[in-house]
Parts: sequence; structure tokens; C-alpha cells
Amino acid sequence: MDYSKSGGPRQGRNAPKHREHNERGTEKTPYDKRDDKAELLKRMKEAAKKTADKAPEPKD
Repeated sequence: MDYSKSGGPRQGRNAPKHREHNERGTEKTPYDKRDDKAELLKRMKEAAKKTADKAPEPKD
């Protein structure tokens, strides 16, 4: 029986349809360019502080 003619779903190709813009090994994000953990923590703390400053004060 030819299952392709019976209207069944097509098998997946198990591959993305496009290249990711942030994949490793490209010009923008080469393999040797990795963020240090200290830099990451610094950025996270700055972002948390920025959002805490924007938060409205609780009402009494």
C-alpha cells in the first residue's frame, strides 16, 4: 500500500527550516566568544536593579 497517496501526515526531516541568527560558530557568535560567568551575573544584577527601580511602590 502506498501511504503517501492516502493523505497521511508527511514525515519530518528532523532539521530546522532556517539557520538560527544566534547559533554558535557564526560571525556574530563565534565558538571562542563565550561570556564569563562574572559578566553574566553583573548583567543580571543590573537588569534586576533596573526592574526594581521601575516597579511601583506598594499602596498602604
